[in-house]
Amino acid sequence: MKVFGLIGYPLGHSFSKDYFTKKFSQEKITDSIYKNFEMASLDTFTKTIKDEKNLVGLNVTIPHKENIIEYLDEVDSVANEIGSVNVIKVTDNKLIGFNSDYLGFKISLKKWLPNRKFNALVLGSGGSSNAICFALKKLDINYKIVSTSNSSYFSYDEIRNEEIYSKYKLIINTTPLGMSPNVDSFPDIQYKFLDNNSYLYDLVYNPKQTKFLSKGRKNNSKIKNGIEMLETQAKISWDIWNK
Repeated sequence: MKVFGLIGYPLGHSFSKDYFTKKFSQEKITDSIYKNFEMASLDTFTKTIKDEKNLVGLNVTIPHKENIIEYLDEVDSVANEIGSVNVIKVTDNKLIGFNSDYLGFKISLKKWLPNRKFNALVLGSGGSSNAICFALKKLDINYKIVSTSNSSYFSYDEIRNEEIYSKYKLIINTTPLGMSPNVDSFPDIQYKFLDNNSYLYDLVYNPKQTKFLSKGRKNNSKIKNGIEMLETQAKISWDIWNK
């Protein structure tokens, strides 16, 4: 039995196991199983790999997309440039890292936006943010990261004036704020300055409409959650594991 799985913490919100279990059933793939490997730290990662003798592939989610790299034998050039890995292929006793997040987001964003003449604010600076910024570069969309972790980024205090929201019409949440079960949390932006020319994209998909998105919708902004991105990157993961 081929084993696929997801590592991260927490995994109560996980999309991947349901997606792949349903895929295996619908496509009558009877030799494969998908498991959740919940781990708060990567201390048990090596043991997990050794214990799962038939492991073929893994997805990686919060909070391990960056730190997982040091545990891998090889990293694809794109994932290396992004600095985060969300797909691992196990082949010839080697762990090879890839990034399908950026392509999933890129494809989803191209479908959604009427044009790409935007400046974007990227909320958050973790592994998911790295992938989103890489995709924005490929789409020639100028962006600025909003985070408290680096002085070269906008801080949340720096995006409190109306001028920012007239210049940056695309706002992308890459943080876990608003994700179930913490559904009452949301990024600290100035929602009152949003309008019908604002576009809010939330990588969170559970719940379908986060507080971030609902606050934008109240100001007539266009909104989109992360489910299409997730489905697209999952398809790319499957292709990577089977090529």
